[in-house]
Amino acid sequence: MPESPANARYERRALLRAAVFDAGGHERGTAGAPAVLTEVVSGVVTGVSADAIAVHGEAGERAISLTSATLTWLGARVAASALRVGDRVVIRLRPRTAGAHAPPPSVAEHIWARIGRVTGTIVAVEGSEGRELLVDGGRLGRPAGRVVVTRASLRQIQVRFPRLVPGYLIDVIGTRQQGYLLAVAPATAQPPYRAGHPPPAPPLVSRRFAAPVSGTAVWHEPDGEPDGLLGLAYPALDPDTDGARGEPAQGCVRLPYLSLGSEVRVSNECSGRTAVLPVTSRGAIAAQFCDRCVTCGTSPKGRVADLTMAAFVRLGGNLEENCFNATLALTGWS
Repeated sequence: MPESPANARYERRALLRAAVFDAGGHERGTAGAPAVLTEVVSGVVTGVSADAIAVHGEAGERAISLTSATLTWLGARVAASALRVGDRVVIRLRPRTAGAHAPPPSVAEHIWARIGRVTGTIVAVEGSEGRELLVDGGRLGRPAGRVVVTRASLRQIQVRFPRLVPGYLIDVIGTRQQGYLLAVAPATAQPPYRAGHPPPAPPLVSRRFAAPVSGTAVWHEPDGEPDGLLGLAYPALDPDTDGARGEPAQGCVRLPYLSLGSEVRVSNECSGRTAVLPVTSRGAIAAQFCDRCVTCGTSPKGRVADLTMAAFVRLGGNLEENCFNATLALTGWS
């Protein structure tokens, strides 16, 4: 059982469900890719050299090798030498073949430094030129997030989110600074309607998945979650469960109700990787977006899952690409 209280809580739900319903054994997070293991490391940079990086995370300090093929993002593609001690990073390691006699050294395939994302409803616009936004992420007890939009990124963001005024939705990625997100690019293309007033959609249903559901998977920053948590925020939590206090979200995609701890098989249709993930939180904000992902073709529907950063990266998603086309199937009972 993981030491984290949050991890233990969701793991225990899954174990009890499997014991009652005999859902069958599987290894969470690696289903669909038994021959290749992809590891994700999250933490703070404690040292950088020409050929290695040291990162302190939940499991302590770890040395990770760098190569000429390592991709590094810090607001844009940069050399790994641009990293500084204290930078928060998410690293996808080079995949290794399962069953090897000795584990190969850890080699960074892709590094994201200080990457952040703000998703929600604009509640205020500040600054003489309207480039500082306060955004409500829809989480109870959390203050509004501050976003600074530079002149260089303003036009690009307004192409996707033309109404940068209170009451409208926004979703941007950028680099984390002291107390705010410096926006770099829009995350997706969003139809310009006011928050809470999405186009009509069929009502939610309360049943098992009769068939896989295809749509868009996005990611969110840890918010009270462990950095390495593998899970997802789901837009349609059952209103009778503890995790769905208040009115259920009315989204743009018809989804069955699920409860916290339900296990969902998530397939990244762009990378071909699949993982079994628990529902770890409520994706109320994701339900309000009617955007489509265009990372590898256009997703057939809007947002069906808001993954933790670790889960998104492990499934082959690139954080700067913001989303991937996903298929969801329930593995147990809701």
